[in-house]
Amino acid sequence: MPPAAAAPPALPLDAEGILALAARSMFHLFSSISQGMFLVDRGGRIVWVNEGYRRFLPALGFSSIDQFLGHPVEDVIPNTQMRRVLDTGEPILIDLLTNKAGTFVVSRIPLREEREGDAGATPGEVIGAIGIVLFDHPETTLQPLISKFALLQRDLDDARRELASQRANPLYQQSADGQRRSKYTFASFIGSSPAAVEVKRHARRAAQSSSPVLLLGETGTGKELLAHAIHAASARAGGMFVSVNIAAVPDTLLEAEFFGVAPGAYTGADRKAREGKFKLADGGTLFLDEIGDMPLGLQAKLLRALQEGEIEPLGSNKLVPFDARVIAATSRDLAALVREGRFREDLYYRLNVLPVRVPPLRERRADIPALVEALGEDMALRSGEAPPELTPDALALLAAQHWRGNIRELRNVLEQVTMRSDSQRIDAAQLERILREAGQEKIAAPEPLPSAAADTAEGAALLRPLAQQVAELERRAIAAAMAATGGNKLATSRLLGISRATLYERLENPE
Repeated sequence: MPPAAAAPPALPLDAEGILALAARSMFHLFSSISQGMFLVDRGGRIVWVNEGYRRFLPALGFSSIDQFLGHPVEDVIPNTQMRRVLDTGEPILIDLLTNKAGTFVVSRIPLREEREGDAGATPGEVIGAIGIVLFDHPETTLQPLISKFALLQRDLDDARRELASQRANPLYQQSADGQRRSKYTFASFIGSSPAAVEVKRHARRAAQSSSPVLLLGETGTGKELLAHAIHAASARAGGMFVSVNIAAVPDTLLEAEFFGVAPGAYTGADRKAREGKFKLADGGTLFLDEIGDMPLGLQAKLLRALQEGEIEPLGSNKLVPFDARVIAATSRDLAALVREGRFREDLYYRLNVLPVRVPPLRERRADIPALVEALGEDMALRSGEAPPELTPDALALLAAQHWRGNIRELRNVLEQVTMRSDSQRIDAAQLERILREAGQEKIAAPEPLPSAAADTAEGAALLRPLAQQVAELERRAIAAAMAATGGNKLATSRLLGISRATLYERLENPE
């Protein structure tokens, strides 16, 4: 007869036995999967080291385990926190330890004696502690986790800045002390189209400089938002952001608004000095909106202030220094105004150091769905009503329009849609009716979807030499960029991300 198989060892059935077995199993598990583990007694002396931890001993300066065992833990492991665990009885589950052996992710757990009582075994006094090396070389072993954490941290920082900039009032941001601060960041400029990405790239580069910035673009494109974002991303973000709309201030008050007024400068003037916008923006940013509307007489004084870094308040003989970064914006063609003699040429060159062209909405139609969503949420926050839901055909109809008023006009249309419609869901027919009721005479039809025949023709067009197709695509891209920039070759080369020499070469040799 074959020998009887040995009976498996009996497992404990009582709670204490199961608990003891689980504790031994967990101890052996941690010892086997960790990079290293050791035990200290109540006095903090090393009493046991597993095989994994022994490989760190040479780096710590020990040639044998006997030199390590029996010594106080802080004498043999620099920067350890095991003594703190023994004194407080509190574990340190995750920590970074750096010493001459390297940088490690470690865990420190106190060991307690068990006391028998009416309620069973309860933990008693600390009798020692376990030190566990979870990871060595965390800069490589934990790189995916560290990268993900860094990305989340950046997103959180952006969200915190955005929330902080709009917490008090989304319409007009002021700090607790009444100081003007920026309201927007680059995250506020909605859009991922090539045109939107390009303008944000130029604006971010401008934020790293202290030179004047000139924002060029049609009304309603978001020039003021970009000015706020440039300030928020600059080294002057801690200073004030002071905005002046030149077109909204009477010509007779502009000088006092800019440079301030000395005490008793004229009849009815305050006995106290009144600081101008240049002085208010000292250490921060001064935003001059609609700079093209500035009177010629004031342009000379503005030029001198920018060149010399000092101003002369109205009615004063003293020069007051200031340190403000100037961002100007206009929806007018400043170069044409210079040619007509309505804008000083020297001031134009002083302001046009870092020009940033803000594209109109018709050049970034792909951003319209995201803009509709963002504007709808903002309208809902202000009104307390649910934002409108536009069907795909309604969005296509919106994308087909010319948008002379750009984002400001788009917002006006969405507000009218919300007020005029009885339902929250808006289709193309409802939107077209509301557009006509709002006074829009010419409503462009959305682009038709490609048909099967068109797909076949497009597929046949692709069956050509690749060089020929690339050359054709280049010609179309250059033609579109030239049309978008009004024939400006410098702006075209920047928009396409190529040098002017390359652009001239492509224009002269299109093949």
